[in-house]
Amino acid sequence: MRIAIEGCMHGDLDNVYKTLKFIEERAGSKIDLLLCCGDFQAVRNEADMESLNVPRKYREMKSFWKYYSGEEIAPIPTIFIGGNHEASNYLWELYYGGWAAPNIYFLGYAGVVKFGDIRIGGLSGIYNERHYKLAGHFERPPYNESTIRSVYHVREYDVHKLMHIEEPMDIFLSHDWPLGITDCGNSRKLIQQKPFFEKEIQQRALGSKAAAQLLEKLKPTYWFSAHLHCKFAASVQHGEGGPITKFLALDKCRPGGRFLQIIDVEAGPGPYAISYDEEWLAITRKFNSILPLTVKNAKFGASQHAMQDCRDWVRTRLQAKGSKPCEFARTAPCYDPSHRTYNDTAGLVHNPQTESYLELLELPYLLDDKFESIQVANHQASSIQQDPLDWESEEIPIDDVDELEELAEYEVEHEG
Repeated sequence: MRIAIEGCMHGDLDNVYKTLKFIEERAGSKIDLLLCCGDFQAVRNEADMESLNVPRKYREMKSFWKYYSGEEIAPIPTIFIGGNHEASNYLWELYYGGWAAPNIYFLGYAGVVKFGDIRIGGLSGIYNERHYKLAGHFERPPYNESTIRSVYHVREYDVHKLMHIEEPMDIFLSHDWPLGITDCGNSRKLIQQKPFFEKEIQQRALGSKAAAQLLEKLKPTYWFSAHLHCKFAASVQHGEGGPITKFLALDKCRPGGRFLQIIDVEAGPGPYAISYDEEWLAITRKFNSILPLTVKNAKFGASQHAMQDCRDWVRTRLQAKGSKPCEFARTAPCYDPSHRTYNDTAGLVHNPQTESYLELLELPYLLDDKFESIQVANHQASSIQQDPLDWESEEIPIDDVDELEELAEYEVEHEG
Protein backbone atom coordinates (compact mmCIF):
# COMPACT_ATOMS: atom_id res chain seq x y z
CA MET A 1 0.00 0.00 0.00
CA ARG A 2 1.35 3.44 -0.99
CA ILE A 3 0.45 6.18 1.48
CA ALA A 4 1.06 9.91 1.05
CA ILE A 5 1.45 12.06 4.17
CA GLU A 6 0.86 15.80 4.06
CA GLY A 7 1.64 18.38 6.76
CA CYS A 8 -0.70 21.37 7.18
CA MET A 9 -3.26 21.53 4.38
CA HIS A 10 -4.55 25.10 5.04
CA GLY A 11 -7.42 24.48 2.63
CA ASP A 12 -5.17 24.05 -0.40
CA LEU A 13 -6.61 20.73 -1.58
CA ASP A 14 -6.33 21.51 -5.29
CA ASN A 15 -2.56 21.95 -5.19
CA VAL A 16 -1.96 18.93 -2.96
CA TYR A 17 -3.97 16.62 -5.23
CA LYS A 18 -2.28 18.06 -8.34
CA THR A 19 1.11 17.39 -6.77
CA LEU A 20 0.13 13.81 -5.95
CA LYS A 21 -1.11 13.25 -9.49
CA PHE A 22 2.27 14.44 -10.80
CA ILE A 23 4.06 12.04 -8.42
CA GLU A 24 1.86 9.15 -9.56
CA GLU A 25 2.54 9.88 -13.23
CA ARG A 26 6.26 10.23 -12.70
CA ALA A 27 6.51 7.05 -10.58
CA GLY A 28 4.06 5.07 -12.65
CA SER A 29 2.25 3.78 -9.56
CA LYS A 30 -0.97 4.65 -7.75
CA ILE A 31 -1.15 6.27 -4.31
CA ASP A 32 -3.77 4.46 -2.23
CA LEU A 33 -4.31 6.92 0.64
CA LEU A 34 -3.56 10.51 1.71
CA LEU A 35 -3.13 11.39 5.39
CA CYS A 36 -3.24 15.02 6.53
CA CYS A 37 -1.87 16.09 9.92
CA GLY A 38 -4.17 19.03 10.63
CA ASP A 39 -5.02 22.63 9.75
CA PHE A 40 -7.17 21.09 7.04
CA GLN A 41 -9.59 24.04 6.96
CA ALA A 42 -12.78 22.32 5.87
CA VAL A 43 -14.53 25.62 5.11
CA ARG A 44 -17.83 25.08 3.30
CA ASN A 45 -19.11 28.66 2.97
CA GLU A 46 -18.72 32.23 4.25
CA ALA A 47 -20.38 31.45 7.59
CA ASP A 48 -17.76 28.83 8.44
CA MET A 49 -15.14 31.60 8.28
CA GLU A 50 -16.50 32.90 11.58
CA SER A 51 -15.30 29.69 13.27
CA LEU A 52 -11.85 29.77 11.67
CA ASN A 53 -9.16 31.19 13.96
CA VAL A 54 -7.30 33.23 11.35
CA PRO A 55 -6.98 37.05 11.36
CA ARG A 56 -9.99 38.37 9.48
CA LYS A 57 -8.00 40.13 6.75
CA TYR A 58 -6.25 36.83 5.92
CA ARG A 59 -9.34 34.62 5.73
CA GLU A 60 -9.65 32.95 2.33
CA MET A 61 -12.17 30.42 1.04
CA LYS A 62 -9.43 28.24 -0.51
CA SER A 63 -10.63 25.05 -2.27
CA PHE A 64 -12.32 22.66 0.20
CA TRP A 65 -15.77 24.00 -0.76
CA LYS A 66 -15.40 22.48 -4.23
CA TYR A 67 -15.10 19.00 -2.72
CA TYR A 68 -17.91 19.62 -0.25
CA SER A 69 -20.24 20.76 -3.04
CA GLY A 70 -19.34 17.90 -5.36
CA GLU A 71 -17.82 20.15 -8.00
CA GLU A 72 -14.60 18.21 -7.40
CA ILE A 73 -14.11 14.70 -5.98
CA ALA A 74 -11.00 13.82 -4.02
CA PRO A 75 -9.02 11.55 -6.39
CA ILE A 76 -7.37 9.73 -3.47
CA PRO A 77 -9.10 8.56 -0.26
CA THR A 78 -8.14 11.15 2.35
CA ILE A 79 -8.06 10.96 6.15
CA PHE A 80 -7.34 14.04 8.25
CA ILE A 81 -7.21 15.28 11.83
CA GLY A 82 -7.89 18.78 13.10
CA GLY A 83 -5.29 21.37 14.01
CA ASN A 84 -5.59 24.93 15.30
CA HIS A 85 -6.85 26.58 12.10
CA GLU A 86 -10.13 24.83 11.40
CA ALA A 87 -13.80 25.47 10.68
CA SER A 88 -14.45 24.34 14.25
CA ASN A 89 -18.22 24.56 13.94
CA TYR A 90 -18.16 21.91 11.21
CA LEU A 91 -15.69 19.61 12.97
CA TRP A 92 -17.84 19.73 16.12
CA GLU A 93 -20.70 18.24 14.07
CA LEU A 94 -18.35 15.31 13.40
CA TYR A 95 -16.88 15.00 16.90
CA TYR A 96 -16.77 11.19 16.57
CA GLY A 97 -15.48 11.36 12.99
CA GLY A 98 -17.11 11.08 9.59
CA TRP A 99 -17.03 12.17 5.97
CA ALA A 100 -16.28 15.90 5.72
CA ALA A 101 -16.78 15.56 1.95
CA PRO A 102 -17.04 12.58 -0.41
CA ASN A 103 -13.84 10.51 -0.10
CA ILE A 104 -12.47 12.83 2.65
CA TYR A 105 -12.75 11.43 6.18
CA PHE A 106 -12.27 13.31 9.46
CA LEU A 107 -10.93 11.10 12.28
CA GLY A 108 -12.79 13.10 14.92
CA TYR A 109 -11.41 14.83 17.98
CA ALA A 110 -9.85 11.44 18.68
CA GLY A 111 -10.36 8.32 16.65
CA VAL A 112 -9.20 5.08 15.10
CA VAL A 113 -10.25 3.56 11.79
CA LYS A 114 -8.98 0.87 9.47
CA PHE A 115 -8.00 1.36 5.87
CA GLY A 116 -7.88 -2.15 4.52
CA ASP A 117 -6.02 -3.93 7.31
CA ILE A 118 -3.93 -0.85 8.26
CA ARG A 119 -4.92 0.67 11.60
CA ILE A 120 -4.82 4.47 11.75
CA GLY A 121 -5.38 6.58 14.85
CA GLY A 122 -5.29 10.29 15.51
CA LEU A 123 -5.69 13.14 17.98
CA SER A 124 -6.98 16.51 16.78
CA GLY A 125 -6.04 19.92 18.13
CA ILE A 126 -3.06 21.28 20.02
CA TYR A 127 -1.99 20.97 23.64
CA ASN A 128 -2.73 23.68 26.20
CA GLU A 129 -2.05 22.53 29.75
CA ARG A 130 -4.69 24.71 31.34
CA HIS A 131 -7.60 23.49 29.23
CA TYR A 132 -6.27 19.93 29.07
CA LYS A 133 -6.66 19.29 32.79
CA LEU A 134 -9.43 21.65 33.82
CA ALA A 135 -12.00 21.75 31.04
CA GLY A 136 -14.39 19.63 29.08
CA HIS A 137 -15.72 20.46 25.62
CA PHE A 138 -17.74 23.47 26.78
CA GLU A 139 -17.43 25.53 23.59
CA ARG A 140 -20.42 25.89 21.28
CA PRO A 141 -20.79 27.80 18.00
CA PRO A 142 -20.99 30.66 17.40
CA TYR A 143 -17.66 31.21 19.15
CA ASN A 144 -16.36 34.32 20.86
CA GLU A 145 -12.80 35.66 20.91
CA SER A 146 -11.84 33.18 23.63
CA THR A 147 -13.71 30.01 22.62
CA ILE A 148 -12.63 30.26 18.96
CA ARG A 149 -9.17 29.41 20.34
CA SER A 150 -9.95 27.08 23.21
CA VAL A 151 -12.23 24.86 21.08
CA TYR A 152 -9.20 23.25 19.41
CA HIS A 153 -7.27 22.62 22.63
CA VAL A 154 -6.83 18.92 23.38
CA ARG A 155 -8.86 17.60 26.33
CA GLU A 156 -7.77 14.91 28.76
CA TYR A 157 -10.95 12.92 28.09
CA ASP A 158 -10.04 12.24 24.45
CA VAL A 159 -6.49 11.23 25.38
CA HIS A 160 -7.86 9.03 28.18
CA LYS A 161 -9.84 7.08 25.59
CA LEU A 162 -6.81 6.67 23.32
CA MET A 163 -4.72 5.48 26.29
CA HIS A 164 -7.06 2.47 26.58
CA ILE A 165 -6.03 1.10 23.18
CA GLU A 166 -4.27 -2.24 23.57
CA GLU A 167 -4.08 -3.61 20.04
CA PRO A 168 -1.14 -2.66 17.76
CA MET A 169 -1.29 0.69 15.98
CA ASP A 170 0.23 1.05 12.52
CA ILE A 171 -0.03 4.82 12.06
CA PHE A 172 -0.84 7.67 14.43
CA LEU A 173 -1.45 11.34 13.57
CA SER A 174 -1.16 14.39 15.81
CA HIS A 175 -1.03 18.05 14.85
CA ASP A 176 1.61 19.18 17.32
CA TRP A 177 4.71 17.13 18.03
CA PRO A 178 5.13 14.82 21.02
CA LEU A 179 7.12 16.55 23.76
CA GLY A 180 10.75 15.43 23.71
CA ILE A 181 10.70 14.09 20.15
CA THR A 182 13.57 16.42 19.26
CA ASP A 183 15.83 14.27 21.48
CA CYS A 184 15.42 11.44 18.98
CA GLY A 185 16.39 13.34 15.83
CA ASN A 186 18.80 15.96 14.56
CA SER A 187 17.79 18.86 16.80
CA ARG A 188 20.86 20.88 15.81
CA LYS A 189 19.73 20.95 12.19
CA LEU A 190 16.20 21.82 13.31
CA ILE A 191 17.47 24.83 15.29
CA GLN A 192 19.41 25.99 12.24
CA GLN A 193 16.11 26.05 10.33
CA LYS A 194 14.04 27.46 13.20
CA PRO A 195 16.34 29.36 15.61
CA PHE A 196 13.43 30.47 17.81
CA PHE A 197 12.81 26.80 18.75
CA GLU A 198 16.10 26.59 20.66
CA LYS A 199 14.84 28.03 23.94
CA GLU A 200 11.77 25.77 24.02
CA ILE A 201 13.86 22.70 23.17
CA GLN A 202 16.31 23.49 25.97
CA GLN A 203 13.44 24.03 28.41
CA ARG A 204 11.69 20.86 27.19
CA ALA A 205 8.64 22.92 26.27
CA LEU A 206 8.45 22.21 22.53
CA GLY A 207 5.60 19.81 21.92
CA SER A 208 2.63 18.14 23.56
CA LYS A 209 2.81 16.25 26.86
CA ALA A 210 -0.36 14.37 25.93
CA ALA A 211 1.09 13.26 22.58
CA ALA A 212 4.27 12.11 24.34
CA GLN A 213 2.20 9.95 26.70
CA LEU A 214 0.35 8.42 23.76
CA LEU A 215 3.59 7.76 21.89
CA GLU A 216 4.97 5.88 24.90
CA LYS A 217 1.75 3.88 25.35
CA LEU A 218 0.75 3.08 21.75
CA LYS A 219 4.20 2.60 20.18
CA PRO A 220 2.89 2.88 16.60
CA THR A 221 5.05 1.91 13.66
CA TYR A 222 4.70 5.44 12.24
CA TRP A 223 3.82 8.78 13.84
CA PHE A 224 3.17 11.85 11.67
CA SER A 225 2.75 15.48 12.76
CA ALA A 226 2.75 19.01 11.32
CA HIS A 227 2.07 22.38 13.03
CA LEU A 228 5.64 23.81 13.16
CA HIS A 229 5.98 24.18 9.36
CA CYS A 230 9.19 22.27 8.81
CA LYS A 231 10.32 18.73 8.03
CA PHE A 232 11.83 16.79 10.92
CA ALA A 233 12.49 13.06 11.26
CA ALA A 234 13.20 11.02 14.38
CA SER A 235 13.43 7.40 15.45
CA VAL A 236 12.02 6.43 18.84
CA GLN A 237 13.28 3.23 20.48
CA HIS A 238 10.74 1.95 23.01
CA GLY A 239 12.96 0.31 25.62
CA GLU A 240 15.96 -1.88 25.03
CA GLY A 241 15.13 -4.24 22.20
CA GLY A 242 11.60 -2.87 21.97
CA PRO A 243 9.70 -1.64 18.91
CA ILE A 244 10.72 1.46 17.00
CA THR A 245 8.44 4.32 15.99
CA LYS A 246 9.43 6.25 12.87
CA PHE A 247 8.43 9.89 13.44
CA LEU A 248 8.07 12.47 10.68
CA ALA A 249 6.83 16.05 10.80
CA LEU A 250 6.10 17.91 7.57
CA ASP A 251 5.73 21.49 6.35
CA LYS A 252 2.55 23.21 5.19
CA CYS A 253 1.55 23.23 1.52
CA ARG A 254 3.58 26.04 -0.06
CA PRO A 255 6.06 26.51 -2.92
CA GLY A 256 9.38 24.98 -1.94
CA GLY A 257 7.91 23.49 1.23
CA ARG A 258 8.69 19.89 2.17
CA PHE A 259 5.05 19.09 2.82
CA LEU A 260 4.64 15.62 1.27
CA GLN A 261 6.14 12.20 1.92
CA ILE A 262 5.29 8.87 0.27
CA ILE A 263 5.75 5.61 2.17
CA ASP A 264 5.13 1.98 1.26
CA VAL A 265 3.36 -0.03 3.95
CA GLU A 266 2.94 -3.78 3.90
CA ALA A 267 -0.77 -4.54 3.64
CA GLY A 268 -3.20 -7.13 2.39
CA PRO A 269 -4.52 -7.00 -1.17
CA GLY A 270 -6.97 -4.26 -2.15
CA PRO A 271 -9.33 -2.76 -2.93
CA TYR A 272 -9.04 -0.68 0.24
CA ALA A 273 -11.77 1.17 2.08
CA ILE A 274 -12.26 2.95 5.40
CA SER A 275 -14.05 0.93 8.07
CA TYR A 276 -14.81 1.26 11.76
CA ASP A 277 -12.35 -0.18 14.27
CA GLU A 278 -13.93 -2.64 16.69
CA GLU A 279 -11.74 -1.81 19.69
CA TRP A 280 -12.25 1.93 19.26
CA LEU A 281 -16.03 1.53 19.06
CA ALA A 282 -15.91 -0.44 22.32
CA ILE A 283 -13.85 2.30 23.98
CA THR A 284 -16.29 4.94 22.76
CA ARG A 285 -19.25 2.97 24.08
CA LYS A 286 -17.55 2.47 27.46
CA PHE A 287 -16.65 6.12 28.06
CA ASN A 288 -19.34 8.09 26.22
CA SER A 289 -21.45 8.49 29.36
CA ILE A 290 -18.72 10.64 30.94
CA LEU A 291 -18.07 12.84 27.87
CA PRO A 292 -17.46 16.25 29.53
CA LEU A 293 -19.55 19.00 27.92
CA THR A 294 -19.07 21.83 30.44
CA VAL A 295 -16.04 23.60 31.87
CA LYS A 296 -15.60 20.68 34.25
CA ASN A 297 -13.38 17.76 33.28
CA ALA A 298 -14.63 14.19 33.06
CA LYS A 299 -15.12 11.97 36.12
CA PHE A 300 -12.99 9.10 34.89
CA GLY A 301 -14.07 6.61 37.52
CA ALA A 302 -17.75 7.02 36.68
CA SER A 303 -17.99 4.66 33.69
CA GLN A 304 -19.86 1.51 34.69
CA HIS A 305 -19.29 -0.59 31.55
CA ALA A 306 -16.68 -3.34 31.55
CA MET A 307 -14.40 -3.17 28.50
CA GLN A 308 -14.81 -6.82 27.56
CA ASP A 309 -18.60 -6.50 27.74
CA CYS A 310 -18.41 -3.49 25.42
CA ARG A 311 -16.13 -5.38 23.07
CA ASP A 312 -18.44 -8.38 22.86
CA TRP A 313 -21.47 -6.13 22.33
CA VAL A 314 -19.75 -4.15 19.55
CA ARG A 315 -18.57 -7.30 17.78
CA THR A 316 -22.14 -8.63 17.67
CA ARG A 317 -23.42 -5.25 16.52
CA LEU A 318 -20.91 -5.00 13.68
CA GLN A 319 -21.77 -8.50 12.52
CA ALA A 320 -25.38 -7.36 12.17
CA LYS A 321 -24.86 -3.80 10.87
CA GLY A 322 -21.49 -3.91 9.11
CA SER A 323 -18.41 -1.76 9.71
CA LYS A 324 -18.82 0.72 6.87
CA PRO A 325 -19.22 4.36 8.02
CA CYS A 326 -22.44 6.18 7.22
CA GLU A 327 -22.58 7.97 3.88
CA PHE A 328 -21.61 11.64 3.57
CA ALA A 329 -24.39 14.17 4.14
CA ARG A 330 -24.35 17.93 3.55
CA THR A 331 -25.55 20.02 6.49
CA ALA A 332 -24.81 23.55 5.23
CA PRO A 333 -25.15 25.54 2.00
CA CYS A 334 -22.21 25.35 -0.38
CA TYR A 335 -20.15 28.39 -1.27
CA ASP A 336 -21.04 29.87 -4.66
CA PRO A 337 -18.31 32.19 -6.03
CA SER A 338 -20.73 33.66 -8.58
CA HIS A 339 -23.33 34.60 -5.97
CA ARG A 340 -21.64 35.52 -2.72
CA THR A 341 -24.07 35.60 0.18
CA TYR A 342 -23.66 35.15 3.90
CA ASN A 343 -25.56 32.11 5.14
CA ASP A 344 -25.75 32.11 8.93
CA THR A 345 -25.27 28.41 9.59
CA ALA A 346 -22.70 28.73 12.35
CA GLY A 347 -25.00 27.42 15.09
CA LEU A 348 -25.40 23.90 16.41
CA VAL A 349 -26.25 21.31 13.76
CA HIS A 350 -27.18 17.64 14.11
CA ASN A 351 -25.09 15.83 11.52
CA PRO A 352 -26.81 12.66 10.22
CA GLN A 353 -23.46 10.85 10.28
CA THR A 354 -23.02 11.52 13.98
CA GLU A 355 -26.59 10.42 14.63
CA SER A 356 -25.96 7.20 12.68
CA TYR A 357 -22.73 6.53 14.58
CA LEU A 358 -24.45 6.94 17.94
CA GLU A 359 -27.40 4.83 16.82
CA LEU A 360 -24.95 2.07 15.88
CA LEU A 361 -23.60 2.13 19.43
CA GLU A 362 -27.05 2.79 20.98
CA LEU A 363 -25.80 5.97 22.61
CA PRO A 364 -27.67 9.26 23.16
CA TYR A 365 -26.87 12.42 21.18
CA LEU A 366 -25.21 14.75 23.69
CA LEU A 367 -23.29 17.23 21.56
CA ASP A 368 -25.90 20.01 21.73
CA ASP A 369 -26.04 20.03 25.55
CA LYS A 370 -25.72 23.64 26.67
CA PHE A 371 -23.45 25.10 29.33
CA GLU A 372 -25.98 27.16 31.24
CA SER A 373 -23.89 29.02 33.82
CA ILE A 374 -21.94 30.83 31.07
CA GLN A 375 -23.84 31.73 27.92
CA VAL A 376 -21.03 30.82 25.55
CA ALA A 377 -22.97 31.70 22.43
CA ASN A 378 -23.76 35.25 23.56
CA HIS A 379 -20.67 36.47 25.40
CA GLN A 380 -20.05 40.19 25.29
CA ALA A 381 -16.59 41.69 25.73
CA SER A 382 -17.18 42.35 29.42
CA SER A 383 -18.21 38.79 30.19
CA ILE A 384 -15.29 37.39 28.19
CA GLN A 385 -12.93 39.00 30.70
CA GLN A 386 -14.73 37.19 33.52
CA ASP A 387 -14.56 33.82 31.78
CA PRO A 388 -12.41 31.58 34.06
CA LEU A 389 -11.05 29.86 30.95
CA ASP A 390 -10.13 32.99 29.00
CA TRP A 391 -6.54 32.22 28.09
CA GLU A 392 -6.21 35.48 26.14
CA SER A 393 -5.14 37.17 29.37
CA GLU A 394 -2.07 34.94 29.45
CA GLU A 395 1.13 35.06 27.43
CA ILE A 396 0.81 33.24 24.11
CA PRO A 397 2.39 29.79 24.59
CA ILE A 398 4.65 27.90 22.18
CA ASP A 399 1.70 25.89 20.88
CA ASP A 400 0.73 28.88 18.75
CA VAL A 401 4.16 29.45 17.23
CA ASP A 402 2.82 28.69 13.77
CA GLU A 403 0.28 31.50 14.06
CA LEU A 404 3.06 33.97 14.76
CA GLU A 405 5.11 32.56 11.88
CA GLU A 406 2.19 32.76 9.45
CA LEU A 407 1.50 36.38 10.37
CA ALA A 408 5.13 37.23 9.63
CA GLU A 409 4.92 35.43 6.28
CA TYR A 410 1.68 37.23 5.37
CA GLU A 411 3.26 40.58 6.16
CA VAL A 412 6.11 39.79 3.77
CA GLU A 413 3.80 38.54 1.03
CA HIS A 414 1.20 41.28 1.24
CA GLU A 415 3.23 44.31 2.29
CA GLY A 416 6.81 43.53 1.24
